[in-house]
Amino acid sequence: MTLLSGHSLDPRARQLLRTLIAQYLVEGQPVGSRTLARSSGLDVSPATIRNVMADLEELGLIASPHTSAGRVPTAQGLRVFVDSLIELKPLGRDEMERLEREFSRESDNTRDLLGGVSALLSAVTHFAGVVTVPRGDDFPLRHIDFVALDAQRILVILVFADGQVQNRVLQLQRRLAPGELEQAANYLNAQYAGLRIDEIRARLLGELRAAGSELNRLLSAALEVAAGAFAPTAEGDVLVSGQTNLMGYQELSDLDRLRELFEAFQRKRDLLALLENCARAPGVRLFIGEESGFAALDGCTVVTASYGAGGRVLGALGVIGPTRMAYDRVIPVVQATARLLTDALNRVVPTQ
Repeated sequence: MTLLSGHSLDPRARQLLRTLIAQYLVEGQPVGSRTLARSSGLDVSPATIRNVMADLEELGLIASPHTSAGRVPTAQGLRVFVDSLIELKPLGRDEMERLEREFSRESDNTRDLLGGVSALLSAVTHFAGVVTVPRGDDFPLRHIDFVALDAQRILVILVFADGQVQNRVLQLQRRLAPGELEQAANYLNAQYAGLRIDEIRARLLGELRAAGSELNRLLSAALEVAAGAFAPTAEGDVLVSGQTNLMGYQELSDLDRLRELFEAFQRKRDLLALLENCARAPGVRLFIGEESGFAALDGCTVVTASYGAGGRVLGALGVIGPTRMAYDRVIPVVQATARLLTDALNRVVPTQ
């Protein structure tokens, strides 16, 4: 029997692997050849099924626990299942309406909205919900103001189109009079409101290079204020909800594993790096077990999708749960949530 054709399983092996994994994901128990013979829908003998199972095991797609004659899928087997064997289920009307209701609620700013999104993902899937927070300068600037703190320090207040407010304290080379600060704020608001920070920085540099430009004439005393106010921000953040849900899953019940996982949630650095990498690719991305590259997530599956606004990708959202999850349901939930979040953000950020 030829099990593989190129890199694809033959139809009989595909059907048996699909049946085995589907049953395992529901019941969490090793699946035996007798059970497969009854539920696969194939007219083959138990001996043939045992031979196919042995070949699948040799390929590393399933494994036999020491305590059972049945088989369970490996991370590699789950990857084959997700990539080519899964049959996704459209969200039911009730579930879709639940998601839509959450996004119909008013939020004062993006961070509040995203906090609700991570909690929603956790509540719907019973896993940990995660979502990255865009930097404020990913959104157009609505308003800027300067407040003198002391002789050489000022508070910069940046208000963005999504409602986020950033406060930055700048150390100046010399004291600026209140009139100079007001003049700087008025000019920047008049010329640059509605642009993102990176666009403002580029235009500022261009104007500063132009001899006798209006900016040099009006703001010669406040150039360092403008430059400091629009400096790049630090790295982003990730919001996590429902971490304690993971304590209820047998696959993640090892205390050392849980401790390492919760420490990763607390540090956020590795999790943020993973999600930012996911945001660069369209559609849904999954990391099963060791695929994430982070030891704390070895026993988990991460399901993510990117979201954006104004034609730009702003981040990623998703869930973290055990590798034994209902992929056919979780993937559509993550997809729908990313789409609804994008729609919500587009209502405050114009398409460019």
